[in-house]
Amino acid sequence: MVRERLVTVQSRQKSYADKRRSHLEFKVGDYVLLKVSPWKGVIRFRKRGKLGPRYIGPYKVIARIGKVAYRLELPDELRLIHNTFHVSQLQKCIVDETAVVPLEDIQIDERLNYIEKPVAVTDRRTKTLRNKKVGLVKVQWQHRKGSEWT
Repeated sequence: MVRERLVTVQSRQKSYADKRRSHLEFKVGDYVLLKVSPWKGVIRFRKRGKLGPRYIGPYKVIARIGKVAYRLELPDELRLIHNTFHVSQLQKCIVDETAVVPLEDIQIDERLNYIEKPVAVTDRRTKTLRNKKVGLVKVQWQHRKGSEWT
């Protein structure tokens, strides 16, 4: 009776785990994000203050090794890290080629801040609060697309 209950509980737990598990597969040429391991503080990728990124990238898959390992094309700053990773350390990345801004078009000031200029006003509204009205303006910025207009 104990064995039957144990098998029942194990199968229930397995079904819960299988619902969360997803089978990832990448092709050569796909772009992926690489998971940053925060354990022991050995490697810190572009950490600023307390908040560090969970994933870095995107990096291009240059080879598939076996069923669950992939070799990535890493930049020179990560040359000390082995370039082969298990699929559990990768996340799918959708790269939008149209959203890439040429470096020649970007203006940077002496403090290395990005300078952005408005192009056009696309919409105007008036929001009514309890006892005052606030004017809202939707602005199209120079290097931003669609949903990034404010």
